[in-house]
Amino acid sequence: MSIFSKIKGAIFGGKAEAGERPATAPTLAPAPQKDVAAQAPQPAPATPAASATPAAAPAAPAASSPVDVIASLEATAKAKGSDLNWRSSIVDLMKLLDIDSSLANRKDLAKELHYTGDLDGSAEMNIWLHKAVMRELAKNGGKVPSELTD
Repeated sequence: MSIFSKIKGAIFGGKAEAGERPATAPTLAPAPQKDVAAQAPQPAPATPAASATPAAAPAAPAASSPVDVIASLEATAKAKGSDLNWRSSIVDLMKLLDIDSSLANRKDLAKELHYTGDLDGSAEMNIWLHKAVMRELAKNGGKVPSELTD
């Protein structure tokens, strides 16, 4: 799994699970229809097929709605009692998400995101990485304020 995928999963993961739970609720709703279907055996096979299609439909809108990256990170920081500077530091962002922030991992992340400078762990590389991660999160369905991507 790529470093960026780990970051994205740590931020978006909880939202995806929350989106799946409402999708299971409509699946439970057709249960009374099964009682009606028991009275009329022929419609019963059509009812489960019809209920499977609507169950898949609510999951798509949940997945397409943007994830508030800042709110997610603030909630994580609050839950951990963390005062890390994740808004501007790639190292602190990775630490907050329990991802190895070593230079080797940051070099791998820089390669994934096509950094063209020296892979020396410089402030320049780290600043670029933080902004690039925020831009990628925005491209992948995250709501990120422009001051974190520019």
